[in-house]
Amino acid sequence: MPTTTELAAGYFAAVARRDPDGQAKLWKPGGRGRIVGVADLTAPDGIRDWFGALYLAFPDFEMKVESIIAEDDRASVHWSADGTFSGTGRFEGLKPNGATIAIEGIDVLEFEDGLISKLTAVLNGAELARQLGAMPPTGSAAEKAMLGAFNLRTSALAKIRDLRS
Repeated sequence: MPTTTELAAGYFAAVARRDPDGQAKLWKPGGRGRIVGVADLTAPDGIRDWFGALYLAFPDFEMKVESIIAEDDRASVHWSADGTFSGTGRFEGLKPNGATIAIEGIDVLEFEDGLISKLTAVLNGAELARQLGAMPPTGSAAEKAMLGAFNLRTSALAKIRDLRS
């Protein structure tokens, strides 16, 4: 039986190959994958479909494992990824616009009988949205306007609550 480190490395090798079928084969049927704030997936079809769409949207998607720490039936994988949003598919409802991304995250994988039973992935979704152009750049006039509108709304709702009390 491969070690937990080898199992995690094998999964991420399939991601690096952009091989959603290969990824799906490494999951226990019914296993749950959660990309915090982005997607909740059920293996094997949810894994295959979500990553297949990712690779269509980012045809040059590249993922690199930075480090793996494993103990018992769990592994934490620090990864980095980059790509160009120039493919034929949408990503989380967004149409490709040619934006480039460079992100990093950490996945915690749990294994049963040599297969992934649970995965929790954490990445900075706001930064990804900024790189895709779905949120304004940090410090920009557009971001300041967005924050101003948010704060104005918050203040107005507080005044309404005060009036009702």
